[in-house]
Amino acid sequence: MNINLTLIGQSIAMLVFVWFVMTYVWPHITAALQERRKAIADGLAQSEEAERALEKANAEADEAIREARRKAGEIIEQASVRGNQLVEQAKQDAIAERDRQVAAAEAEIRQATNQAREELREKLAGLAVSGASRVIEKEIDTERHREMLDKLAADL
Repeated sequence: MNINLTLIGQSIAMLVFVWFVMTYVWPHITAALQERRKAIADGLAQSEEAERALEKANAEADEAIREARRKAGEIIEQASVRGNQLVEQAKQDAIAERDRQVAAAEAEIRQATNQAREELREKLAGLAVSGASRVIEKEIDTERHREMLDKLAADL
């Protein structure tokens, strides 16, 4: 076996193998690597875009929260004002009701007082007639004298 011939044969086989790999295998490997590189680059770009979108969404969420808090504050303030208005209205209604009840009680007292006066006048007239009849000790015309005593009692 000649070493040179073996070396030349192995070199030719190596060259054929290199040619085969460079022709049929290497383009697929480089295409796969390019595709993988492109996929990684796209993924990184999408990640950066997603990060920007997340920052934008966080900013919008913060703005929405601030706006919601501002509106909640306004609603609380309006509710407080409305509550105070209701309390004031209730106070005014209570005062009006108190005044109405006081007026009604005063009217009732006046009516009872007048009724008591009338009863006293009638009793006074009766007692006067009775007393006069005892003093005079003779019959008195009750109706005629009652009218006269009623007029006298009314003047009281």
